[in-house]
Amino acid sequence: MHVLVIGGGVIGLTTAYHLAREGAEVTVIDARATGLGASKVNAGWICPAESAPVPGPGVVLKSMKWMLRPDSPLYIRPSLEPEFLRFMFGMWRKSNARDQRAGFEGHLRLAADTLEIFDDYRADGMDFEMHTDGLLMAFTEQDNFDHHLDNLDLATEYGREPQVLRRDAVHEHEPLLTDAVLGGIYFPHERHVDPGAMAAALHRRLVAMGVGIVENAPIDAVDRTGDRITAVHSRGNRYAADRIVLAAGAWTGGLSKQFGVPLPIRPGKGYSVEVPALGLRSAVNLWDAKVAVTPFNERLRLAGTMEFGGLDEKINQVRVDAILRAPAKYFRTWQAPAVPPVPMAGMRPMTPDGLPVIGHLGSLENAYVSSGHGMMGVTLAPGTAAALTELIVHGRIAPTLQPFAPDRFRGGQRKLPVAAH
Repeated sequence: MHVLVIGGGVIGLTTAYHLAREGAEVTVIDARATGLGASKVNAGWICPAESAPVPGPGVVLKSMKWMLRPDSPLYIRPSLEPEFLRFMFGMWRKSNARDQRAGFEGHLRLAADTLEIFDDYRADGMDFEMHTDGLLMAFTEQDNFDHHLDNLDLATEYGREPQVLRRDAVHEHEPLLTDAVLGGIYFPHERHVDPGAMAAALHRRLVAMGVGIVENAPIDAVDRTGDRITAVHSRGNRYAADRIVLAAGAWTGGLSKQFGVPLPIRPGKGYSVEVPALGLRSAVNLWDAKVAVTPFNERLRLAGTMEFGGLDEKINQVRVDAILRAPAKYFRTWQAPAVPPVPMAGMRPMTPDGLPVIGHLGSLENAYVSSGHGMMGVTLAPGTAAALTELIVHGRIAPTLQPFAPDRFRGGQRKLPVAAH
């Protein structure tokens, strides 16, 4: 079986690895180099405990308030484009406690074996920076703190063992916190990696396994015969395969149209910057400011914001400056860097319900999709890759994939065969 994986981000690379390990002949094709964009500049968290979908209670009202501030954590570029309006209406419909909780549980189930699979990657010779110090959510606003206590039963049920830290307890846990921090929730089993190093390690391992990697090859045409994809084209070259996996991140929505199966996957831009190390004990979520703080061996990464706009990686310095200001309220020793750091941007693949899209691509017999992981790409990549490989190689649909079926969207619905008479 020859499988062509379109997309060389963390989802495409892990999918290619699991397929190759099961004996498939695999080729990865990407519009640019592998491991770029959101796969490189994200916070690097492996955090099932923090995987609740973006749409949730209060999100709509808060979003409307944030839109009035140019430096807010969320920006939505106004548009009357029908696809955009349908996307936003779908997100509004899912912004409730029931759907968010159901999505959170779906993510927890999909990520059940994530840590073990990351250990397998390391054992198989992939060399990348990984830390096992846990994750602290820090709060300066009581309402936000109280809201997060409501879903801790799910985190507990799925083995995340949250520790609620109030007042003095949170400062004992992380001495660098200011008095403005009134509480926190610590998840001891969460980890973080250097995502760029992880993607590079996956790339090297794939090459060693004999996987073909084609870079700087955007898809410009698709050959379809009936309900089968026979090949894709890029810059005059034709790539044929028995199976096709569309895993192109934020570009999946546009590409899915070429396959005749339009999916509502849109870009959500995020930024990150790196500054000198601060000496934190673990990764910290500055929850009220919506900024992720990731301590690597020799540097500190700050990541945040969500921009719904165009498919570009242009930098909005106003929003970058807001990320750099946020730590001052949380950390005693924080000082803004004397030399402004170089900001990085990446496009996250977002869906209206905040859940990934994994499974058969519409009614196509030999095409699959794996995208829409939003801010949870690193966390959900191993579980996604394992489950999708099971479907492609063995034809078995893992129960963990049920919430993420593409047919929950109109464009991704499969046509049922007509019974013979």
